[in-house]
Amino acid sequence: ATAYYLAKEHGITNIAVIEKGYLGGGNTARNTTIVRSNYLWDEASHLYEHSLKLWEGLAQELNYNLMFSQRGVLNLGHTLQDMRDIERRVNANRLNGIDGEVLTTAQVQEMVPILDCSTNARFPVMGASWQARAGTARHDAVAWGFARAADALGVDLLQQTEVTGIRRKDGAVEGVETNRGFISA
Repeated sequence: ATAYYLAKEHGITNIAVIEKGYLGGGNTARNTTIVRSNYLWDEASHLYEHSLKLWEGLAQELNYNLMFSQRGVLNLGHTLQDMRDIERRVNANRLNGIDGEVLTTAQVQEMVPILDCSTNARFPVMGASWQARAGTARHDAVAWGFARAADALGVDLLQQTEVTGIRRKDGAVEGVETNRGFISA
């Protein structure tokens, strides 16, 4: 994504994305894939709301199916303190113009009938927060969508290439040593 935006927004294309394994592997393949903006703090909520708006048009921008599905995100409250925190977060979101709703136990049960909302449940559901615009995206599709778009802008993508050292001269970086040879900066 960084390489894509450097090329797209700033015209910088002398970029090499060096991946020890395969693009989309590593940490990219281990994320939760949840895309949401219902964070508590103003600074974070503004950043994530901007991000969510980018997600809403990203598949078209990259011309790649990212499998982004806005099915919403439900955060369950199991204790009175959870519910206080949920109400606080939803109210903060609303003040920042971000969609959010506090749901009762009955509303959660109606939304997710398979969920055990009885008072006998190991973790009784007292309510939840709901952000309808939130969703999920496929991590591998996102990685390949950005890679394909970056490649189209002239970015070099090097897979199965391990950085083995950084070459410096007079305090400046000259480039990187890899298992496939030297790449100059």
